[in-house]
Amino acid sequence: MSYDLRFLGTGAAHAVELGSSAVVLERDGAPLLLVDCGPDTLDRYVAMYGAPPSALYITHTHMDHVAGMERLFFRLWFDEALRGRTKVFLHAALLPWLQGRVADYPGALAEGGVNYWEAFHLVPSTRGFWHEGLWFDIFPTRHHVQGTSFGLALRGSFVFTGDTRPVPEALAIHAVSGEVVAHDCGVVGNPSHTGVDDLEREYPGEVRGRMALYHYGSVADGETLEGRGYRIARPGESLALPEPEPARPTAG
Repeated sequence: MSYDLRFLGTGAAHAVELGSSAVVLERDGAPLLLVDCGPDTLDRYVAMYGAPPSALYITHTHMDHVAGMERLFFRLWFDEALRGRTKVFLHAALLPWLQGRVADYPGALAEGGVNYWEAFHLVPSTRGFWHEGLWFDIFPTRHHVQGTSFGLALRGSFVFTGDTRPVPEALAIHAVSGEVVAHDCGVVGNPSHTGVDDLEREYPGEVRGRMALYHYGSVADGETLEGRGYRIARPGESLALPEPEPARPTAG
């Protein structure tokens, strides 16, 4: 089997020309799992694959990562073949925040009689989750308030940090087997996001060499990161991944 990580969008919240940061894990060219669903993500996903996602993982609930879920709800609800089938995986701690962001508006439909989550198959998790025969690890990241953002790892294959400051303690567990590391990075860091100087301070060169940087602020910023010797992800780009190790939950 072949595995790839496709970047639908790679921009920071204000970098609309780069699209909302979101990736799709592909297996043998078919979409397996969408990670995050910002305002333009559904359009980009359907343009790429011809149908809405069958599975979605949410890293955190900022609107540039979940605003597309309203449109996804309508797409699923009004198609009986899709209604209730799209799995939504997330850390259980995020459920109250996601409920408030996308599901609590009075009346999912103006006609009434519909609960928002009936359009989906909600799967809250803590340590991780099984999907299509694979075990995905969930790990906490450093983005705004502690306990409100979580990255995703597929052992032996990839790590996706979501929006975060550096998390060397997480990569010391989840990026030790040659995984491709998709990491939040702009030219200059701030209290919620990683900057290139942060990467060089917090991570060894071997790990940095396996990184693909996303969530940068502009095309020019991406070129600056490349000029510093880093690989950046571009909208629509697909990166070949190592094949995952045999599925097993990470202890602890």
